[in-house]
Amino acid sequence: MIKISNMYKVYRMGENVVNALNNVTLDIGKHEFVAIIGPSGSGKSTLMNMLGCLDTPTSGAYSLDGREVSKMSDDQLAEIRNKKIGFIFQGFNLIQKLNAYENVELPLVYQGVGSKERYARSIKALETVGLGDRVHHKPNELSGGQQQRVAIARALVNDPPIILADEPTGNLDSKSGLEVINTLKELHQQGNTI
Repeated sequence: MIKISNMYKVYRMGENVVNALNNVTLDIGKHEFVAIIGPSGSGKSTLMNMLGCLDTPTSGAYSLDGREVSKMSDDQLAEIRNKKIGFIFQGFNLIQKLNAYENVELPLVYQGVGSKERYARSIKALETVGLGDRVHHKPNELSGGQQQRVAIARALVNDPPIILADEPTGNLDSKSGLEVINTLKELHQQGNTI
């Protein structure tokens, strides 16, 4: 499913050169649950950005389902992000003026999905993460754990085969963090690549 070969990412800041990724090779098969760990500054978030088609490598190869991603146009990368990858971020990235349902339906709006189907899929995603009774609550009316579950529902609503979670429990207390980990385990058992 995911194959990275000899990937480098170099940032130049004036005269300074930062090697964020240095000769990374990685294979992730369909339905795997993979955790990337390391100290701060070791390139984990940079690698997540590469896997999620949010950035391109300085050199090296990245193929997803046999297609070479590192050479794709911005439009092609956007299509992959919208159809194949669900993102869960540490900071939730919810729009504060929108309720849970509206936050979850956004990827479907970008895909041009009709309103009835958007509604059904968004409600189903919220019910999957145990928030069927919170669909009209705005982020400031939800706990941190509930906000993260809204973010997970948003990641699921397109039914992507891959879910990328960048420190999904980093801003949560231990109880909420455990709930998020259990949700990710359930998604993996349902066949998602995490």
